[in-house]
Amino acid sequence: MEEHITIALAGNPNAGKSTLFNELTGSRQHVGNWPGKTVEKKEGTWQYNGQDYQVVDLPGTYSLTAYSLEEVIARDYIVEEHPSVVVTVVDSANLERNLYLVTQILEMGAKVVVALNMCDLAEARGIKIDVEKLAQGLGAQVIPTVASKGKGLKALKDAIVTTIRQEGETSNGTA
Repeated sequence: MEEHITIALAGNPNAGKSTLFNELTGSRQHVGNWPGKTVEKKEGTWQYNGQDYQVVDLPGTYSLTAYSLEEVIARDYIVEEHPSVVVTVVDSANLERNLYLVTQILEMGAKVVVALNMCDLAEARGIKIDVEKLAQGLGAQVIPTVASKGKGLKALKDAIVTTIRQEGETSNGTA
């Protein structure tokens, strides 16, 4: 594995990115501002199976079209910093709105793992998601989670590590 491994967390506002960030990094985090920007930047360290990972919580955004400061920061980070994987956190109860950002990140050629968050809320609303079909359509691992309750986090962590280890491949399986 590469020595400097970076995981970027991307997602719509209120999809649970910060909750997932806190679950991964615990007390191993620090907050600052993006260089030259006034938008909060959270970075932390996640340790898993003896390996350290740098985790960056990107600003919440609905797209990467670069109209807002948050969109510019998120897009530029993915394009310029080339994180090892982008964990795209989506709100299961508002899936359609959240998938636009996922597809944009995939189109950039980034390795992606989708954290299908707040599955309990979607289920309570009677929403059923075919996770396997969604993963197949996106060409990325899709892991159901409830970050606020710690559900699905082991599977998500394993998916992150597996995706990072797929050297030389993008998320859609092409070299």
